This record gives sequence, structure tokens and C-alpha cells, in this order.
Amino acid sequence: MSKAISNASPLLYLYRVGAIDWLPIMFDEIWTTEAVRNKLLVGQTKGYDVPISVNYPWLRTVNPKNMPSEWLALDLGAGELSAMALALENPNHIILLDDGLARRTATAAGLTVWGTLKVLLEAKSLGLVDRIEPMISRFSEAGMWISDDIKRRILKLAGE
Repeated sequence: MSKAISNASPLLYLYRVGAIDWLPIMFDEIWTTEAVRNKLLVGQTKGYDVPISVNYPWLRTVNPKNMPSEWLALDLGAGELSAMALALENPNHIILLDDGLARRTATAAGLTVWGTLKVLLEAKSLGLVDRIEPMISRFSEAGMWISDDIKRRILKLAGE
């Protein structure tokens, strides 16, 4: 099985649609960083419906040792930057990211990148969900922006 490092958004959206527990089925290890945990805690203190990492014993907090200095100039948050830096130090891990700039940067760095919708496709292939079309609607209702083009592409990949 694979190992993963997650930014906040995949955790958030999977939590909001009741699918966060797919992660320990898909991955042997799931790491996040202190910056991601802090972002989720800030959301909780503001009253948002967010996952609290301590409620998921399979979610381990690991911080990167270094941050590539060229990444600091990018318009990315501390969570994305720290998750990407940790993945750079652990290239055998899949990094879970949804932000477009973060995904392009991580891919350019040679990292294996999955978005929340890739997790959904993998869930279907593992039999964790029969159809993804209703899940895509649930993700949209949970605040995830999914273009019509992306929706069509994902449904085609899923054979729906």
C-alpha cells in the first residue's frame, strides 16, 4: 500500500462528505503537517465544520526539515508549502493537494500528486463507493468548486 501526505482541503472535503475514513483504507500511513493542523484548528475556532486531526489516530503530524526557498515566493499558504516540502523529503509518499498552483509546483518537483477527486476515483476502484456522480454533487455542496469540464472528465474516467 501507499503512503500519503495531505494538505487541508482533501481532509476537509472528505470529512464534509463523510468519506475521510477512506484514507486509512487507501494508505498505510497518512501524514499532515503542523501548519495544516493549525489551519484546521483556526477553522474550528471560527465555527467552521472541519475535521480535528486528534480525532483521527491514523493521521500523523510530521513536519519538514527544510523549505525550498524558491517556494516561499509563491502565492501558497503555509499548509500547502509545508506539505509539499515534506513530500519533497519523502518522495515515496503521494501528496494530496487541490490548489492548482500547489499541484503544478509539486508535479514540477517530481512528486506524485492526487487531488480529492483522484481519491474519489480510487475509492470507486476499491469498491468503497458504487457511483461517484452523487459524491461529486456532495463535494460541490460541501464547498468544493468543480467545473463542468472537470466533472465530465472525472465521470468519464469512472465509466459513468
